[in-house]
Amino acid sequence: MNASAVTIAVTGGAGSGKSLVCNRFRDLGAAVIDCDELAREAVAPGSSAYQRIVAYFGKSVVCADGALNRRQLRRKIVSDNSARSALNGFVHPEIIRLMQERMAHAETAGNEMIVVEVPLLFELGLEDRFDAVIVVSVSTEAQLQRLADRDHISLDQARALTDTQMPDAQKRRKAMFLIENNGSVEDLIRAVDAVYKKFCQKKTKKTESA
Repeated sequence: MNASAVTIAVTGGAGSGKSLVCNRFRDLGAAVIDCDELAREAVAPGSSAYQRIVAYFGKSVVCADGALNRRQLRRKIVSDNSARSALNGFVHPEIIRLMQERMAHAETAGNEMIVVEVPLLFELGLEDRFDAVIVVSVSTEAQLQRLADRDHISLDQARALTDTQMPDAQKRRKAMFLIENNGSVEDLIRAVDAVYKKFCQKKTKKTESA
């Protein structure tokens, strides 16, 4: 493995802009792992998590092609704590396993910076597995509107979704680096570039002192 690899977790509330941040890190040369993609892999038809989900929620969460209907599943868990806990128990262990597998592969491949988008980083207690944590923060109004536009849902439904997540203020207090995403995409890119530069400077100093 590449012992000098820097591992960075990017987290934040739904609709905060985590993917945009990670995409910029990818453009800058970092290896990027998306836990949302791993979540889709974890519940692929035929997987053990898929079978447990269908057994628990029924055929109503299955699309015609056999894949899970993620939007329907989201609706079922938004206001049902027991259903949400059950789903998390089926999926999260497999996502974490896949994440560790991908990170090890990226290190073995010689990547010097590994960025992982982890929406539930703090909720799952995974922050200590990374060298640094970036929290992407956005105003409540902008977050709700982005979620409503992205998922084709009402603002009330978007608010119900955000209410199931750790409050933004709590995440901000846990951040090593905070990126505000209340402006333009160009503003966000500049903020990411500034953080990336800091990591590069730290790595240079570490190399020089070694």
